[in-house]
Amino acid sequence: MLNSKIPAGPLDQKWTDFKGHCKLVNPANKRKLEVVIIGTGLAGASAAAALGELGYKVKAFCFQDSPRRAHSIAAQGGINAAKNYQNDGDSVFRLFYDTIKGGDYRAREANVHRLAEVSANIIDQCVAQGVPFAREYGGLLSNRSFGGTQVQRTFYAAGQTGQQLLIGAYQALERQVALGNVEMFNRHEMLDVVVIDGKARGIIARNLVNGKLERHFGHAVLLCSGGYGNVFYLSTNAMGSNVTAAWKAHKKGAYFGNPCFTQIHPTCIPVSGDHQSKLTLMSESLRNDGRIWVPKKQNDTRKPFDIPEEERDYYLERRYPAFGNLVPRDVASRAAKERCDAGYGVGSSRQAVYLDYADAIERYGKGEVNKRNIQGATQQMITELGKEVVKEKYGNLFDMYEKITGENPYEVPMRIYPAVHYTMGGLWVDYELMTTVPGLYALGEANFSDHGANRLGASALMQGLADGYFVIPYTIGNYLADEIRTNAIPTDHPAFVDAEKNVADRISQLMNIKGKQTVESFHKRLGKIMWDKCGMARNAEGLTQAIEEIRQLKREFWSDVRIPGDINEMNPELDKANRVADFIELGELMCIDALDRNESCGGHFREESQTEEGEAKRDDAAYAYVSAWELKGEHQWQLHKEELHFEVAKPTQRSYK
Repeated sequence: MLNSKIPAGPLDQKWTDFKGHCKLVNPANKRKLEVVIIGTGLAGASAAAALGELGYKVKAFCFQDSPRRAHSIAAQGGINAAKNYQNDGDSVFRLFYDTIKGGDYRAREANVHRLAEVSANIIDQCVAQGVPFAREYGGLLSNRSFGGTQVQRTFYAAGQTGQQLLIGAYQALERQVALGNVEMFNRHEMLDVVVIDGKARGIIARNLVNGKLERHFGHAVLLCSGGYGNVFYLSTNAMGSNVTAAWKAHKKGAYFGNPCFTQIHPTCIPVSGDHQSKLTLMSESLRNDGRIWVPKKQNDTRKPFDIPEEERDYYLERRYPAFGNLVPRDVASRAAKERCDAGYGVGSSRQAVYLDYADAIERYGKGEVNKRNIQGATQQMITELGKEVVKEKYGNLFDMYEKITGENPYEVPMRIYPAVHYTMGGLWVDYELMTTVPGLYALGEANFSDHGANRLGASALMQGLADGYFVIPYTIGNYLADEIRTNAIPTDHPAFVDAEKNVADRISQLMNIKGKQTVESFHKRLGKIMWDKCGMARNAEGLTQAIEEIRQLKREFWSDVRIPGDINEMNPELDKANRVADFIELGELMCIDALDRNESCGGHFREESQTEEGEAKRDDAAYAYVSAWELKGEHQWQLHKEELHFEVAKPTQRSYK
């Protein structure tokens, strides 16, 4: 049975009671305990900084040349926190409820409430680090709206929030490096977890510069390696983002939770051709002020400014009047797909909708005219003043759009379409963020824990920093308090030797295939199968086909992939081959999970299960559980269920109308 270790007692007291009763490690003993951390994004950098500050001996690994290149920088829109600075009705409970509802009642209440509780601490921590959050005229931190909420709780630093937060965490990390509490390993990739007597005791890492394998001991191992959206090939993730660390842990006994739960983001620049290797996200913060529309006439080829107001369909405002353009991502994405599939799409591909800032520019312009007491302002003056305000709030995002498309979004509406973004699934963890392998933890996007079937915008940064700064320092102590008598295990231990040999054998096997097809071509083919049959919409027939197609792709990969270069050198193609091999296996499990979950919830939309209005239709009687998959052998997994109990946020049919 899965033991989620949720503390007893009222929901709003669980975390307080846990902190009051968990085991502690005294400072002298902390200096004897070693912790290995994989990944240095917000979750990894904050965990390394926090644990280093406490006195633990930390080894941190990243495959980039610097922790500052972690993909957390790409989450630019903002970070949620229940500060209620706007005095608009926000609270810890409201953030908790919005997150549970936004995730379509497929998240664990206790974890989500804890996340809401510590959210306010994150903002204080980051301000103290010097993160330059936007501020109101009176000095208070500014907030804006994000999807799935009716309050303004998203803190931001222009359109580069993730970058500024990562710099804050990076500074805290580097301080611990300078003090000698954290040892940093750049250009290293974890390729296996070492398990001794049932507990995680270290890793095998590959030095990506010279190709050598290394053994590293740790009393505990923290996986902070991000999500697996690149299984779809085209996604908003950085090209290097991968599932390998989590997948190696899965192969060593860590259950994989809800792998089919994928976030489709509604505001991405549309695909422009087969030459693309990634997609660009236009931050959800743009939906705060932009209006989304399509022509009312099918196959309308007119330019957007030639279509009069009465011939425009602001379909989100029409269908969801209470939330309008700020419905959650899954709802906005499906609505865009439905309009395009029905023949109302725009642009040369007809696979796009407009995100229009004309109204916002006019509104802000009039506000500036009033503020500056300008008499007799012309329309041109109003427009120019409005553009200045928009530029201050979203300028770098507008510049990015213009560089990529060659169109000026201040003058013409942006064209957007949904794309794969975040993954709510990940390694199954209990309340203490420990996987089913004792001593092996998963933080941030690498775990499944906080977002259910759909993540609300601006919650990724919140979860990463919550896990690293405010959760793991308590929960890891609860485990390590019993490890103070465990001396560092020498890395010539047979378990380390065997793990390294297995990694080396797999690398040699890959290099010796010497086939004809590139790694990239296999990744592309996998991505097409996944997007077509396990993407925005899924059905039993397509998923069954996908499983067989992926198995065939795997056979072909291991018999015909070609990897140039050598093992003992810098070899990005070999690195990529390792990752794509893991993606292929993950893709099969994702389709198995999607086929097994015969309901629609959040981003998991089974066509067989929808309301009369085309919305996701949950089946709480049959599927109110977390799917935790245990690997039993090639193509074989066993399903374990963690029943979800809702004591406070009672499940209802989601409505944003």
